[in-house]
Amino acid sequence: MTDVLSVSFCLHRLNRSYPSGHLLCLPRMHASQTYVNLSFFQPPAFLMIGIPGMEAIHGWISIPFSSMYTVALTGNCLILLAVRRTPSLHQPMYYFLSMLALTDVGLALSTLPTTLAVLWFDHRLIGFNACLVQMSFLHSFSVVESSVLLAMSFDCFVAISNPLRYAVILTNNVIIRIGLAIVARATLSLFPVPFLLKHLNFCPSKVLLSHSFCFHPDVMRQACADITINILYGLYVILSTGGIDSLLIILSYSLILHTVLGLASPRERLRALNTCVSHILAVFVFFIPVITVSMIHRFGRHLSPIVHALVAYVYLVVPPVLNPIIYSVKSKPIREAMLRVLRGKSWS
Repeated sequence: MTDVLSVSFCLHRLNRSYPSGHLLCLPRMHASQTYVNLSFFQPPAFLMIGIPGMEAIHGWISIPFSSMYTVALTGNCLILLAVRRTPSLHQPMYYFLSMLALTDVGLALSTLPTTLAVLWFDHRLIGFNACLVQMSFLHSFSVVESSVLLAMSFDCFVAISNPLRYAVILTNNVIIRIGLAIVARATLSLFPVPFLLKHLNFCPSKVLLSHSFCFHPDVMRQACADITINILYGLYVILSTGGIDSLLIILSYSLILHTVLGLASPRERLRALNTCVSHILAVFVFFIPVITVSMIHRFGRHLSPIVHALVAYVYLVVPPVLNPIIYSVKSKPIREAMLRVLRGKSWS
């Protein structure tokens, strides 16, 4: 217990007095206690850096971050309200869009408290268990978003290839089952991750996280034990979710393109493709940062810490910001419904 308090005191001093993130104190232990205490150690808390090397201007950096979080939460909540209050939008396409908006709200809220706490108040400590909870929510929402984008590609395929049976295939019950399957898939995929981390032996001197939130590759590398299982399982989750989803989305659009090219009129081809433009942009906005952050964490360890931090922020913050903008610009029904929500007008 004494050692845990000592570590906690160390982190408290570090958080208040050494913003540069150098660990200058270690737990005090007697020689006879060293083996017992270090045979299995979990830090009481981690120290979040924020944006490495830019601690002095965190106050200024908080302005664009606060603006992006505001846009993400406002835009996605507007989409949810617009779909809920507009009967003409009670269609499969917009139900899937609501799932995407709800997922983006969850993804933004997963990182918002700790990110703004670091940037606004220089509060850098996060408890070990709280870190695991945040990490689980963060990665779960990421898996859910990947799955929702896959479901939306299936929606586009059915709408273009079989428009007469669209409402028959994608009934409300089918959409509910798809939603439940998405949640179950994310939960089952990420459920073992915190338990695998809980069984790792951590180093008392390695408590610095290179982000203002708990990111699985970042947390597991603070351990002093063999993390091969954690790396392999993390790779399995990426390949079995984002990897499979991206391949199936490509397959869906290959079939969509084949169907569109079979249409006689160029005008019909353009109209058919235009229905999927918003989704294509959302796929690029999500999967490009996902692929980038995965590659950097595995092959870009030589890169500057600021590169790792910025790519992670792009991966987690940019999609929730851009998705409502994309759909409000490209989809006239959504845009008009969002404007009616803002104006408080009646629904039709």
